[in-house]
Amino acid sequence: MTVCRFATRLNSFASRPQAEWPDLVGKPSMLQMAARAAKVAELTDLDLNFPDHVDENPAEMARKLGDLGLSINGFAMRYYSNPAFKLGAFTNPDPAVRREAIDMTKAGIDAAREAGASLMTLWLGQDGFDYAFQADYVTLWQHEIDGIREVSAHDPDCQISLEYKPNEPRSYSLMPDAATTLLAIREIGLPNLGVTLDFAHVLYADEQPAFAAALVARHSKLLGVHLNDGYAKRDDGLMVGAVHTLQTIELLRQIRRDGYAGAIYFDTFPDMTGLDPVHECEVNIATVKRMLRVVDRLDGDNRMSAAVDRQDAIASQAIIQEAMLGPDS
Repeated sequence: MTVCRFATRLNSFASRPQAEWPDLVGKPSMLQMAARAAKVAELTDLDLNFPDHVDENPAEMARKLGDLGLSINGFAMRYYSNPAFKLGAFTNPDPAVRREAIDMTKAGIDAAREAGASLMTLWLGQDGFDYAFQADYVTLWQHEIDGIREVSAHDPDCQISLEYKPNEPRSYSLMPDAATTLLAIREIGLPNLGVTLDFAHVLYADEQPAFAAALVARHSKLLGVHLNDGYAKRDDGLMVGAVHTLQTIELLRQIRRDGYAGAIYFDTFPDMTGLDPVHECEVNIATVKRMLRVVDRLDGDNRMSAAVDRQDAIASQAIIQEAMLGPDS
């Protein structure tokens, strides 16, 4: 895997708005944020939220982004337009609300295709529960499966990627981890379904990122990689490698072995603490490029493969530290 595509979270570029738009009243527009993102050296793609970021003809919108030198990696659904979605989108107890969520997702898929993209990411954070005795779990699961199956069948040429997360906004998400997500994909059985791994989500699902990636590659396909970092307690959205450097390098090595060819997407939150989003994104890109050079060194060193085959943790730790930090003399 030679990574040549880097994508990012567009809303990050609303951070420190006064530095970019001193006379701005209200929030920056999608195109204003995109123009700011285009200043990032080596950034190639954006992911757009639907319906939030799509307020004009999708093909025209894609052309304007192209004029900025940016492509659309894919769309991601957001279920905020109807307050009733707080109780569930595909799993809402009201069939009319479920229908609204499904139809909106189909419209999002159509818009993505009109914009020239073929990836729709579903983060179904509203689908879950908060209390014991709140929901019938069999019914909840069936509604989720039915909804995902219907939107996935809507356009077989569009890849539908499920991004799991243990909780938030619901106390317990219906898709909290890799195993549950893969179980749903197996039950639905459609070839255009796959998984997006978000590094911080994986951490606080108490999973090892590279192991999760290996399971996804074995039982489905990896359609998206969201890099960030955190302290494994919540979705911190910290810069790449800020806390879990070794785990990030191991994930990059695993997805290379598994043939991942998609974009590396930065789902980080510089806007939470007012960081410079352009510089933050540039550092994320530089970090990933350095990490991939470490992966190159590991793959060119037979000692690492031999140590892993023996499950020799002492040897493997010595080798990775040398690859990262250089020899001890």
